[in-house]
Amino acid sequence: MSIQTISVQEFQQRNEGGERFDVIDVRSPGEYTRVHATPARNLPLSDLKPAELVAIRNEGSPRIALLCQMGGRAMNAAKQVAEHSDEIIYVLEGGTNAWLKADLPVIRGKGVIPEDRQVHITVGLLIVTGVVLGHLVSPWWYVLSGAIGLGLLNAGLTGICPLGMLMAAMPWNKSGATCQVASSAPIDSHAREPHV
Repeated sequence: MSIQTISVQEFQQRNEGGERFDVIDVRSPGEYTRVHATPARNLPLSDLKPAELVAIRNEGSPRIALLCQMGGRAMNAAKQVAEHSDEIIYVLEGGTNAWLKADLPVIRGKGVIPEDRQVHITVGLLIVTGVVLGHLVSPWWYVLSGAIGLGLLNAGLTGICPLGMLMAAMPWNKSGATCQVASSAPIDSHAREPHV
């Protein structure tokens, strides 16, 4: 099992130098549709079948490079894939955020709000609801805000966020076209878009 993180700049240099990568974005289809690195194809972490991904590869196949929004999900996916492969599995450090900051080529669409922001909005709304109803209706509503706080503490300590998993399963995060972009050719620099 071998995992190596590389910066998006190093990836770009190696890709332009002719090294072949199969770039896999493990975010949800909605996030992917909203904005993704030009050479990436979408294979959501929830649908990842590491043994199948490794089994269909031939000698001379491009190297596997994974990315997500910031790197956490891609590292999780890399650990799963590495258990089934003798190859080095690459993780693009900083994910799509780093890709955008480096002003590398992206494809933009009409995707949904990123899942982490959906979680933040939902958590904020539930906490405010608990406080307002606790003040106006019954002090028992404060329990809602406390439960959300405990859930956040648990997510921070364990890395498991049930609300995040629930958001990933929502229909608006499942929809969105996935595309199979060939990543063996160097990235076309004229497709560059400014960082937002």
